[in-house]
Amino acid sequence: MDNKILEIFIPGPAGRLEAKYYKSKKSTSPIALVLQPHPQYGGTMNNKVVVETFHAFMENDFSVCRVNFRGVGKSDGEFDNGQGELADAAAALDWLERENFDNSQCWVSGFSFGSLIAMQLLMRRPEINRFIAISPQPNVYDFSFLSPCPSSGLMVYGKKDELVPLEFIKDLDNKLSAQKGIKVEFESIPGANHFFTKSESELTETIIKYIKKETALY
Repeated sequence: MDNKILEIFIPGPAGRLEAKYYKSKKSTSPIALVLQPHPQYGGTMNNKVVVETFHAFMENDFSVCRVNFRGVGKSDGEFDNGQGELADAAAALDWLERENFDNSQCWVSGFSFGSLIAMQLLMRRPEINRFIAISPQPNVYDFSFLSPCPSSGLMVYGKKDELVPLEFIKDLDNKLSAQKGIKVEFESIPGANHFFTKSESELTETIIKYIKKETALY
């Protein structure tokens, strides 16, 4: 299956962005963009959680792209505290949409720092109709911009996340569950830490279950 994953370069605002891309054979397949964890803590698009998420979309017939933010891997530029990374994500989504103009659904997903960028992108792009945020950090980043959250989605976190106290996740859950018309599901993986070490398979199962449920509606 891996031989169908292409290494590509996407024109970004700070130069070219290194990315991996899988194109579904189905013409109206949904599309998904998967975003990496924090570049300054060793995060890349080849992070295990990012790769697992990418494969989950791939196996469910999405055209899917994962991208290295500026200054990571072979991507041009340098780290820009989230602003530039958001612009990179927007450029990657533009590219993905041009390649799949007849897509049936548009999803965005991100892990840790990538989940923040994914949620910021969601607020700016009305065509995104589902999201999967993995290990969000509402204790580090302010997620209050998600009021109101424009689309339904899934937030997945480890019950033993050593970087995020549980009450911050519960607080975010309470805020988002009060909204009408959308449903943000919060799923915890028992025993999992922030990086889902030794809990990758449970994480993948949770993601695939949500993807299958939400794509069945279309």
